[in-house]
Amino acid sequence: MTTPAPAGPSTRRLALLLAGLSMFGPFSIDTIFPAFPQMAAQFGADKVAMQQTIAVYLAAYALMSIVHGPLSDAIGRRRVILAGLAVFTLASVGCALAPDLGTLLAFRALQGLSAGVGLIVGRAVIRDVLQGHDAQRLMSQVSMIFGIAPAIAPVIGGWMLGAGRWPLIFWFLAVFGVLLLASVGRWLPETHPPELRLPLRPRRLVRDYLAIGANPRFQRLAAAGALNFAGLFLYIASAPDFVMELLGLGERDFAWLFLPTIGGMTLGAFVSGRIAGRWPPMRQVEAGFVCSALAALANVAYNALAPAIAVPWAVLPMSLAAFGVALVFPVLTLSILDMYPRQRGSASSLQAFFQLVLNAAVAGLLSPWLSHHGLHLALGMAVFVAGGWLFWRWEARVARRFPPPPSSPMIEPGEQL
Repeated sequence: MTTPAPAGPSTRRLALLLAGLSMFGPFSIDTIFPAFPQMAAQFGADKVAMQQTIAVYLAAYALMSIVHGPLSDAIGRRRVILAGLAVFTLASVGCALAPDLGTLLAFRALQGLSAGVGLIVGRAVIRDVLQGHDAQRLMSQVSMIFGIAPAIAPVIGGWMLGAGRWPLIFWFLAVFGVLLLASVGRWLPETHPPELRLPLRPRRLVRDYLAIGANPRFQRLAAAGALNFAGLFLYIASAPDFVMELLGLGERDFAWLFLPTIGGMTLGAFVSGRIAGRWPPMRQVEAGFVCSALAALANVAYNALAPAIAVPWAVLPMSLAAFGVALVFPVLTLSILDMYPRQRGSASSLQAFFQLVLNAAVAGLLSPWLSHHGLHLALGMAVFVAGGWLFWRWEARVARRFPPPPSSPMIEPGEQL
């Protein structure tokens, strides 16, 4: 049985709203990449210090992600999203006015503390209003629209630098936050009614998180998705070095990396929506990991054999890897949410927390270490994809012996692994 969308917006408008909410996170990361040299020169910072503007943001994002979901379970999705947007807008203004690197990092952390409401609470909204294949289609639509953000964000950042200095990028983020605040206030309904809400009690919250985090199936699904995406995120976090140093391109040429990557992700999200209900979910996840693995192998081979990496060959594997990520993501995410129908916010938060902690480690530790050489980046990506696939195969073997409940999208009645 499929629950109809709420009476407020149509499903298409809901998809646009949720996609917009998920976009301001990638905008916060990717728009500042072209400004790294200018910011480093102004603040007297080296490459490792500038990379911390990403790591601090992601660490704060991860820390607050464990609160956004349970808070929306307790007081409703809409109020949490509106409050997060307001804080994000003020934090963006603070970044634009920052006189030194320390102040900038403080406001970047505040951005991270608020940015998770869009992605984390938005996933719970999708599962509030739709079920089964309809939920997968809407999740895929949101992913397809959301995929535009990382592609255009560094391009917008480059345009801003052409018109002025780096603070213009953060003024753009503040304006984007205001537009989202107005749109959500007008069109997003409350999808989590009071009778289904759970009181926000710290002891119960800790107990719930321990129970969810200790669930072996949650661990396998979350690790499979997080590691698969981390292989792609390694290149996103390393974009300034990869584009401007390894490829020898300029500050306005980030589209060479991001357009193929997001093109693959958008196409994958479109295909995921089209095959929902036609392909068994297990088969879709297998196909996604095959695409990611082929991309990783091709990337290692090119970087090992080519005398010097160059476009377009250096970026084409990112497109196939992103396609694979987009096939895997909706099925794994909905499977996690369906494990805890009364605690979708908490489940979404904990999944996001694991992903974000890994992303923060990639941006703050691995990226500065690996981004000086193309082959090192390629090998790092391959290791992450292999790790995600191994966790997935572990889950598939367990599911063969102990199938999850029929309500889970991972196993359809009669489906064989």
